[in-house]
Amino acid sequence: MEAPPRGKIADRISVARDHVFVGRETELRLFRDALAGGHDAPSLLWVHGPGGIGKSALIRQYAKEAAVAGRTVVHVDGRAVPAAPQSFETAAETAVRTPRALLLIDTFEYCQSLETWLRDEFLPGLPADILVVVASRHAPDMRWSADPGWAGLLKVIALGSLGADEAQAFLERRGVDPARRDALLAFACGHPLALVLAAHASAGHDMPASRPWEPVSEVVAPLLSDILGDLPGPRHRLALEVCAQAHVTTETLLRAVVGDDAPELFAWVREQPFIDRCAEGVFPHDVVREALAADLKWRDPERFDQLYRRLHRHLLKRIGSASSGRLLHDVGSLQFLYRGAGYMAQSHAWYTPGLVEDHPYGPSDEADVLALVERGEGADAAGPVRYWLRNRPQDFRVQRLRGTSAAIAFSAWLRPDPSQGREHDPVAEAAWEHVAAHGPLTPGEHVVLGRFHVYPRHYQRPSPVMDLMLWRMLGELLRDTDLAWSFIVLRDDGFWDAHMRFCDMVPLDRPVMVGGHPYRLFAHDWRDMSPGSWLAEKQRTLLTDTVDDEDLTATDRSRVPVSSSRAMSRPEFADAVRSALRDLRRPQALDANPLRNSRLVADHGMTLREVLSNAVAGLVTGRGGDKAHQVATQAFLEGASTQEAAARRLGMPYSTYRRHLTHATARIEEKLWQHEQTGLPLLPP
Repeated sequence: MEAPPRGKIADRISVARDHVFVGRETELRLFRDALAGGHDAPSLLWVHGPGGIGKSALIRQYAKEAAVAGRTVVHVDGRAVPAAPQSFETAAETAVRTPRALLLIDTFEYCQSLETWLRDEFLPGLPADILVVVASRHAPDMRWSADPGWAGLLKVIALGSLGADEAQAFLERRGVDPARRDALLAFACGHPLALVLAAHASAGHDMPASRPWEPVSEVVAPLLSDILGDLPGPRHRLALEVCAQAHVTTETLLRAVVGDDAPELFAWVREQPFIDRCAEGVFPHDVVREALAADLKWRDPERFDQLYRRLHRHLLKRIGSASSGRLLHDVGSLQFLYRGAGYMAQSHAWYTPGLVEDHPYGPSDEADVLALVERGEGADAAGPVRYWLRNRPQDFRVQRLRGTSAAIAFSAWLRPDPSQGREHDPVAEAAWEHVAAHGPLTPGEHVVLGRFHVYPRHYQRPSPVMDLMLWRMLGELLRDTDLAWSFIVLRDDGFWDAHMRFCDMVPLDRPVMVGGHPYRLFAHDWRDMSPGSWLAEKQRTLLTDTVDDEDLTATDRSRVPVSSSRAMSRPEFADAVRSALRDLRRPQALDANPLRNSRLVADHGMTLREVLSNAVAGLVTGRGGDKAHQVATQAFLEGASTQEAAARRLGMPYSTYRRHLTHATARIEEKLWQHEQTGLPLLPP
């Protein structure tokens, strides 16, 4: 009996590859059209994209279809051919001699120096019936498109990530547990190599499906190696790490980290195949961003934090001086640093830059704005909009799709005069009532009202438009001075409660009805802490991962602001100091002290305990300082069980101890009050 034909391992490899190949229908259709020939068919397909995007897998499919069509396939690998014309001609010789051959040139980036020769000498000398496919990390240079001779012969294919359905199908064919797929898809962003590595790592780890999957070094390291290739040096990697952290990177932003090397590094960054451009700057492909961030955080967490803090300081400084047109870019970049926090991921769309634009309101926008509010909030809601358009038109913004003139959304960050709008807008009435109930405004103070956020298509839900509205509010807050109260008004459906709670925006007790819909006002009293100090506190919370999800999702609407140190009288301030000194060894009680939100604490990134300890240490510099310092240290820091015991430890009569303690306490009160008024930090002596 004759034995069956023996197959080859290559056949099994081919079958396995075919099984997991998904998508690329457009690219395959273009190839089939070129393969069929015809008067207008291209002679050259140039496929380009970053490493791991699937170029080699695609041209393997090209080769398979060409072989089925009876074409001879000649494969030239740029990694294996010296970058010299003679060597290249030798490798491609079979294609030149064979009628209707398919010449596949893969990894051409390894011999990219031959591009001019390829265009001007090699390709023009080939028979007209040959079809050539080039796969490279780099797009063809501009001289191809500038040459009218190549205009109809060259078809450029920019290969991108797989679509959501295609990536899902890929993981299904790889046998990935359905419970794990969402996490893998979120990390890979459709990038084929990232999907392969993540699927392999997920299958290789014995862990319950309920445990969240996170990218590990065995996924990130080979992925970055393939995508980035050999980097010129460590400064280039640092430049990419900046891009990974920033929403959009400019040469100015890069200079804040790398200094005078910024022009050279930015020019290099912008040419990388995994970097996209927009009007605001450059940004990496999603999977590259996530992989770079994960790698740095795992490999060097201290440098990760240093980079984060440096970018934060730079962006915060820019926000203070940014023009109105540049403000949203800088605020968005600042907010993007927090994107890993749960509440930020749930409230932001993190859209591709440049899709939507924010513009000042103009008289020609009135019809669009009124139509939008009627669609989004009902006809009865148009009355308050008309009132504010007449009285505060400068406080309105409209959002448009890039390159269009019609407004698709509008928002208003109102700065009304005292009591303005009470009779025309029930929301304004509720805000002014709340202000009156919690202490009147002092001369120079004012109130702001985030009154409208109207985008009917995705009404008050994460979207590119809502991102811009949130960024505008934060930017205006950070630049404001003499601000007493802010109110943000949102539809009362609970969606934004956690976000507002994290931001210390306190929900008022009762909703306000407008146009048949309930709206909730979220209030913040800024007299106890400046917006800059508040942001610094939020930054510390996020960096130390101390956000409590249960606390953020609580629905208690009875919370009131902590007593304001800036609103306290001198006697009230002194009482708070004495209370804090007594509670220095009781962290929970100290945390409830109103001095925690004072300028001398919050404005300088110190804890209340640090400030008080510095004040005690500073006693040594004054008259009778040694005794005052000894007594205060014993009473407040070391903590004898009783004052009599403290006096015995110091070898003092009790009456002498009491006199020195009274003197020390008064000096501490005076020192803290001086620093609270001047805003200067209270540092150790």
